[in-house]
Amino acid sequence: MKETLIALAQIFSQLSLLAFGGGNTILPEMQRQVVTVHHWMPASEFSALFALAQAAPGPNLMVVTLIGWHVAGWAGMLVTSVAKFGPSSVVTVLALHAWDRFKDRPWRRYAQMGLVPVTAGIVTASAMLITEASDTSLLAWGITAGCAVVSFRTKVHPLWLLAGGSLVGVVGIR
Repeated sequence: MKETLIALAQIFSQLSLLAFGGGNTILPEMQRQVVTVHHWMPASEFSALFALAQAAPGPNLMVVTLIGWHVAGWAGMLVTSVAKFGPSSVVTVLALHAWDRFKDRPWRRYAQMGLVPVTAGIVTASAMLITEASDTSLLAWGITAGCAVVSFRTKVHPLWLLAGGSLVGVVGIR
């Protein structure tokens, strides 16, 4: 158990410092570590925990806490949460101070311009990873594609998409 908690702390503290552009950017590496490297759960279970975390109110990365709980109970939940949110919070405070201090420097604008496409690419990779792990049928692929198109082309609230996808899934199973 001690080795598992140490591994969780190492993995999630490293991921904390890599979560540049938002928490979902680390999903591919998180999934690789939890599923492929450590075999703590199958990809489908990782995907289910991610879906549960996204559907629940609260922080966007509640999946971290759920993974910790699944792998090592309450201790795992505490370790993964502190490891994921602690280091990035310290770096954020320091970075915001520096970012404000250098607000008039031209390099700051260029750095921002370069980081936007990197972040978009990493978020897209995260979406593809979750899609591949969770879409096990043609119906599921259709729901994913439909939700993606509607999200991209309209201003429909995501809760309506969740409700619609659930309804299509229930009706499609019968």
